[in-house]
Amino acid sequence: MEECISVFDMLKIGVGPSSSHTLGPWRAAERFLAELRKENRLIQVSSIRVDLYGSLSLTGKGHATDLAVMLGLSNQNPETIPVEDIKGITDQIIKEKKINLGGENTIEFDPKTAIVFNKNFLPFHSNGIKFSAFFNENDHYEATYYSIGGGFVVVEERVNAKKKQAIKCAFPYIINNAADLLQFATSEEKSISEIVYENEKSMRSENEIHEELLRIWNTMLECMYLGCHSEGVLPGGLNVRRRAFDMHQDLIGLSNYDSPQTWLEQIRKTDVKFRQILKWVSCFALAVNEVNASLGRVVTAPTNGSAGVIPAVLMYYMVIENHQAGEKEVKQFLLVAGEIGSIFKQGATISAAMGGCQAEIGVSSAMAAAALCELMGGSPSQVLIAAEIAMEHHLGLTCDPIEGLVQIPCIERNTMGAIKAINAAELALATDPKNVKVPLDKVVDTMWQTAKDMNSKYKETSQGGLAVAVNMSDC
Repeated sequence: MEECISVFDMLKIGVGPSSSHTLGPWRAAERFLAELRKENRLIQVSSIRVDLYGSLSLTGKGHATDLAVMLGLSNQNPETIPVEDIKGITDQIIKEKKINLGGENTIEFDPKTAIVFNKNFLPFHSNGIKFSAFFNENDHYEATYYSIGGGFVVVEERVNAKKKQAIKCAFPYIINNAADLLQFATSEEKSISEIVYENEKSMRSENEIHEELLRIWNTMLECMYLGCHSEGVLPGGLNVRRRAFDMHQDLIGLSNYDSPQTWLEQIRKTDVKFRQILKWVSCFALAVNEVNASLGRVVTAPTNGSAGVIPAVLMYYMVIENHQAGEKEVKQFLLVAGEIGSIFKQGATISAAMGGCQAEIGVSSAMAAAALCELMGGSPSQVLIAAEIAMEHHLGLTCDPIEGLVQIPCIERNTMGAIKAINAAELALATDPKNVKVPLDKVVDTMWQTAKDMNSKYKETSQGGLAVAVNMSDC
């Protein structure tokens, strides 16, 4: 079934550390509550059991999957919950062994027994989660969901297919792949961001699009700001020291600012030699993913594990390339990035549990490269070339987080993805499209084939690579 994918599907505001293992289960819990409410049975529930399967089970502890389930079942919203309240809410559930289901029905709930980690995989997808609500000994209701990456949650039966199709019919430009996107841009003589904007207008008012895109950017900016001003050790037991703070202090010195926006203005005044540029881009990316690793608020872009690439590259453009850049450029960048992400989601995957880290860092790098290329004056053809180059040089990248935590090597990989995105955009700008040998759609197909060929232990299971080569004792 074809999907209608909005920019706001690809760029979601949520809580770290993982879109597939934290945000997805959280949203799945919300959907289960909604089903119970629809059946008028939420208040009748006497107990709940949650079964995690495959990658959700194997790396769930490191990704706070169990905590996300508790928060979702207790009616917390990942977009608005004060992140400083998360620990208190989950600690209370664990201590009291009770949960206020949907904010309406307090029941007995011991996470140690009510949340079951099953190492076996369900056939449909690597990230399976089943909720069972019990009313009495002979009466229960259950539903199984799949967290397919980027916070997207589906059921195998695709019960919402008709709704998706109806929404898609509203799009003036139906885009299934890069070839469709380029054809529309060429025939309509529009930039890629303009094509995407027309599609978004079929779903939302111009004011809503404007406000939501700026809300996404401000969340990214605040996340970078927080990460650059927070020091200490990340939670989880690996004793990973935050690096963005020290790097930021070395770069900006004693500059005077009091908000994310005035901070941005001060960075524009700093030295911009090549080494400093590399450090700034890396600092921005590190900052975001250190916040993500601390269960902080980030923008899923297209996943939480790769959330630092797009803000780092956009910030690079704002503070290094174009000091006059403002809301117009921010919106243009995010529109292009979101559309490129949707092409990968439709043609391959954005789930590391299905495709390895190429599906996260590779896709985010392609999204950022394409968006930067358009801002730098690239034609629609060159924009797609930038995305192709970025992904081509991430093909085969495995997902092997140590102890299942989105820290090593995940945080550093965001710096690499951001730098590659900038490099890819520059290469695309210097490329004549008629000389290109590899179109973006071929790389999308190759990425998907590589994902299918990849050994399962390198797909977010912590059963291969660095995850087994490095022990907790080494840290």
